[in-house]
Amino acid sequence: MTETIPYEVTGKEGEIEFRKYPALVLATVESAGDDSGFNLLFAYISGKNAAKDSLQMTAPVITSAKIPMTAPVVSNASTMSFVMPPGKTSGEIPEPLDSKVRIVPVPEREIAVIAFKGKTHDEEVKEVEGRLLKGLRDAGIEAAGEVFLMRYNPPWIPGFLRHNEVGVEVRR
Repeated sequence: MTETIPYEVTGKEGEIEFRKYPALVLATVESAGDDSGFNLLFAYISGKNAAKDSLQMTAPVITSAKIPMTAPVVSNASTMSFVMPPGKTSGEIPEPLDSKVRIVPVPEREIAVIAFKGKTHDEEVKEVEGRLLKGLRDAGIEAAGEVFLMRYNPPWIPGFLRHNEVGVEVRR
C-alpha cells in the first residue's frame, strides 16, 4: 500500500479544508501538460538514480501549472511531482541520473484543499479550482501560490473510486 504524506487539519470553511503539511522533498519534472513525466519519475524511484536505490511511492502525485516553490519563475510547461518518503531531507534523496528530474525541497506550509472523486478531466479540475479560489476570496483568505492537483490512486483504479484534491498554499 502507498504511504500518504502526513498533515494536520487546521480548520474548515465550507467545503474547504485547511491543512498544515511538514517540510517535504519533491522529485519534479516538467511536462507538456500531460502525464509524460510519470514514467521519468517512476524510473527515478525504481532505481534510475546515482545510488541505484528504490524509493517508496508516496501519495499524492502532484501536478501543477508552474514549478512548485520557485516563484517568480514562470513556465509554460506543467510539472508533475512525486513526494519523497516523509522525514527525508533533500541531501538524503539520491541524485537523479536524468537531468529532467529535479529534487525540490518544500518548506512546511498551510494548504487549502477541496477533495473530489473521479477522473481528473481538465474541466472538472478547473471547476473545483474555481470553487476553491472563490471560497478563499469569500472568506478573505489569501492564496499564496499556484493551484495544484493531488491524485492519490494509481491509474488502474476505476474513476468512481479515485480520490483527488485541488489545493493551494494559503496565508491566514
